[in-house]
Amino acid sequence: MLRNGLYIVATPIGNLEDISKRAMQVLNEADVIACEDTRVSKKLFVMLGLNSKKPFICYEDHREEQESLKIAEMILEGKSVALISDAGSPLISDPGYKLVRLCKQNKLNVFVIPGVSAVISALQISGLPTNRFMFLGFIPNKEKAKHDLFEEVKNIASTLVFYETAPRLLDTLKEMEKIFGLREIAVAREITKVFEECVNGTAEELYAHFSQKPVKGEIVLMVAPPDEKEKIFDVRDELQKRLNNMSLKDAVKEVADLTGQKKNDIYALALELKNE
Repeated sequence: MLRNGLYIVATPIGNLEDISKRAMQVLNEADVIACEDTRVSKKLFVMLGLNSKKPFICYEDHREEQESLKIAEMILEGKSVALISDAGSPLISDPGYKLVRLCKQNKLNVFVIPGVSAVISALQISGLPTNRFMFLGFIPNKEKAKHDLFEEVKNIASTLVFYETAPRLLDTLKEMEKIFGLREIAVAREITKVFEECVNGTAEELYAHFSQKPVKGEIVLMVAPPDEKEKIFDVRDELQKRLNNMSLKDAVKEVADLTGQKKNDIYALALELKNE
């Protein structure tokens, strides 16, 4: 018999055998299952031989606040509620944060039943540094937002981890080529499934590879941290060098492109140097 509370339960991302015994027990005994898509979750329960006749409620982004209140009330009434995503660990680029926060604020029990995470699994097979990494969720769809995100994080000394969808992969690799240049990138797909693969290379090499071999499903994209050659340049020194032999406008543009910093900031510094 489960204690009343919220149970955050990880489910398999491809291989049913990856679910833990504890997760099976909690899903079988929970009074209510909160999930993204009730059809997907009920199908999973049938495949795992679990009770698919118990109450399932839809818990997704656009109804998160409303559903959080309902679930908190259920827990207050003495029920146990298991929160799952369509696949993998809940809350990782999936709804759930508001529900957990609400439960904690009201001193309701919150338990975690760990398991598979696409982020961690992809990092483990990537061959990229894992001692320090930054997970950045799904890459924006719009070109400018995508460009701005890559510019913002390109100099961070960590492996960068993103989620991406198959239809957008090639466009994203093209943008990555502009920002990350020759830096090593890994594309992981079909993790834990029969056709699991992780392909490494530069953005240009990966674009050529996947142009010939279209992919399906969700993808984990990882970018190696900058090496010694890519250390952030000293903006003042770089500007001073260029102001000696080119126009202020050209010097500002070149240094902005080189460092990824805002043109307005570099322009202000260039004027200061000119007046010294």
